[in-house]
Parts: sequence; structure tokens; C-alpha cells
Amino acid sequence: MAVSFSDVKSAAGLQKLDEYLLSRSYISGYQASKDDIAVYEALSKPVSSEYVNVSRWYNHIAALVRASASFGEGSGVKFDSDAIATPPAADAKASADDEDDDDDMDLFGEETEEEKKAAEERAAAVKASAKKKESGKSSVLMDIKPWDDETDMKKLEEAVRSVQMEGLLWGASKLVPVGYGIKKLQIMLTIVDDLVSVDNLIEEYLTVEPINEHVQSCDIVAFNKI
Repeated sequence: MAVSFSDVKSAAGLQKLDEYLLSRSYISGYQASKDDIAVYEALSKPVSSEYVNVSRWYNHIAALVRASASFGEGSGVKFDSDAIATPPAADAKASADDEDDDDDMDLFGEETEEEKKAAEERAAAVKASAKKKESGKSSVLMDIKPWDDETDMKKLEEAVRSVQMEGLLWGASKLVPVGYGIKKLQIMLTIVDDLVSVDNLIEEYLTVEPINEHVQSCDIVAFNKI
């Protein structure tokens, strides 16, 4: 059924819309739809930051519009009984009947506990995703030295690359002569700064069992922000 509400440009209408969007990401459903476009166009311009939730929602929809994102059909939106958004084609007949019905969905009705929980989980996921995107990255060049000239360097490198964690990407490597027939492994790695500590990588992974059977020590040769 279509959602309906009064003038969203008025202070009272904006306040109710702000309360409605407190635990919702979109006007209806769990993805951007034509319902969001209808309300977005009704507002016509950014709202005051006083209305935190409306402002957050408006900026998000504006970004989707600029990116030419696709929008779902939605349930339909009414302003003073005039439908703005087009209902899904499959539900056209049912929507027509709904227009004559007095029990249209109340945009500002109470949410169920399930809806609140789902909204909170979506908000947490968006926040976590944004944090990861904002995290900086670094490029690290590391020297990894074996115990002696009898150390199998192929196994040493395999052991080093076996260390896997979120935010760590191993890169190119080469063997560099040290002296007396001994070679060291010089290897590049890229890390996400908020997720990986190089000191932690060395102390808790590369120089403990079983990898320390091959690795004597690790040194950071270069550390550059990307």
C-alpha cells in the first residue's frame, strides 16, 4: 500500500519525517526506490541540519541521483491524497483499489521490534563499511632473514605468505644475497592501517612457531603511506 503524509516542507512535517527516518534508511523497504525520489523532489532542496535524519537521508539520495543509480518501484507515496510515486506494475490493480481505501499505510506508524532491529543492523553495517573505506593504506618493504645457508628459502617464503588476515596483501618478492652463501627474502606487502600492525605481524606471526623454524629475524626496510 502507498505511504501518505502531509506537507514535508512545513516545520511540523519535517519533524515527523525526521522521527520516521530515525531508524530507517529509506522511505519504504530496504533499498532506494521511487518513493524516496518522490519525497526528495517534494523537498526540492537540502533541509536544515537541525533535522539530522532527514538531512542524512536527503544527502544519500542526492548522491544516488548524481550517480544515476537505479531505483526500485516502491509502494507509492501520497501527499494530500495525490499519488506521487508509481506503484509496481504487478500491483497496479491492487494499488488502484488502495487509493479508494481509507486505511493507506501510515508513514509515521509505530515500527515493530523486528523492523527496528533490522534498521539498526543496516546502520551498523553502513558505518563499518564507511570506516573501512576511510582507512588509509601503507606499502611496506620487509627483509626476512633465514637462520643459515641451509635454510630452504622456498619453504621460508611459503611460510611467510601463509600468514593471511584482513587488510594484508603480500606482493612481489626476491632473494637478495647477504654473504657467505646466505640470502634473505625481500618482500613487498600492502596493509590497511586500521586493520594491520606491522609490529604485530612480525612479533605474533612471522617470528613464532612454526614459521620461526625458517625465519631468524624481520626488518622493515621502507614504510610509505599510499
